[in-house]
Amino acid sequence: MKACPLEGDRPVRYTEGVESWEQTVKRRNYWLSLWVVLLWLGTLLLVPTPVDALPPSPLLLARLPEGNAITDPKALLRWALPIDNPTVRELQKDLEQISFLVRGKQWSKIAGNLSKAKAIVRDRAADLLSSIPAEQQEQAKALLAALTDSLENLQEAAETKDRNQLLPAKAAALDRVGELEALMVQNYTYTPPKEYAHLPQLRGRATVVMETTKGTLTIVVDGYSAPLTAGNFIDLVQRHFYDGLPFTRAEESYVLQAGDPPGPEDGFIDPKTKQYRAIPLEILVEGDKSPLYGITLEDAGRYLEHPVLPFSAYGTLALARPNDDPNGGSSQFFFLLFEPELTPAGLNLLDGRYAVFGYVVEGEETLRQLRQGDKILSVKVVDGLENLVEPVTT
Repeated sequence: MKACPLEGDRPVRYTEGVESWEQTVKRRNYWLSLWVVLLWLGTLLLVPTPVDALPPSPLLLARLPEGNAITDPKALLRWALPIDNPTVRELQKDLEQISFLVRGKQWSKIAGNLSKAKAIVRDRAADLLSSIPAEQQEQAKALLAALTDSLENLQEAAETKDRNQLLPAKAAALDRVGELEALMVQNYTYTPPKEYAHLPQLRGRATVVMETTKGTLTIVVDGYSAPLTAGNFIDLVQRHFYDGLPFTRAEESYVLQAGDPPGPEDGFIDPKTKQYRAIPLEILVEGDKSPLYGITLEDAGRYLEHPVLPFSAYGTLALARPNDDPNGGSSQFFFLLFEPELTPAGLNLLDGRYAVFGYVVEGEETLRQLRQGDKILSVKVVDGLENLVEPVTT
């Protein structure tokens, strides 16, 4: 395992656990070149079509960043909720599309989306409420009333064509939608494989506030998609493991990493077992009912598939690990400093190789200012701690 200098001559053994930008670019270009060659060979052997008549490769299209790729962390968290209510998803989509429409000043289409959204809340409230447990119906009805007010404010901003008012009003409306969707999560009973029963789990979501020397970050940690990775992080937060630790790696427009404890160890040593706590690579793929453990999507032959929690937002939170061991992560984590040109959504090849378990939802400007040597002052769980399930020891 390659050593990397940090402060003085103390080695930090896997601050390079996330590929360097140059390695990522080389890997990406390798796969693109390989796909082009394979497609060309397949065409020569199987399809007697003139080269200039060939359509774009479906393999390439499957991995090229979509024109409207989701880069908003709150939107990614909404879509990642394990719910099944087509009506609320339709409402969510109509409102989220406004961000793209406003860039092109498509005010008439914005008005159409708003009309559809208001009609859904007004005329299809029963469909929205059908997914809400009986004991939370009154709370859901209050949210729908608040959402109605938010949509009125949004419409007023749209009529004035004031972008500075429109986007905050849209965000406020979508926050209400997200709260409503959170109430729709019912009977979440997924349990990781028994071989990981000794690890803490997060069965749901938690919100943490990280105080740093440059300001505050608010992070939503998602245990629906990554229960072991998220549970490990929240457990360490509760142990105050991260308080006072420095950021050990910072690459502009790429990653910011922390979580390396003082001394020779690379991760967390459980005081009960005296053993290094290793967290298996854990990735939930779109369409799957449970995460894939212990193997990258590339090695599993699923490199064209998409994780539920992708590396497509500034402040994506993921577990660092040694390059040669997908199951060697422990306490070290990193934030992706998303840059579309360097790590494009859907084509950055970090997806499927590292376990994403949350997103920074507030404090982007603080994250932009943090550098190697800055410190985490404290981390505190402010919501969702009841979702942490500690392992039962015998």
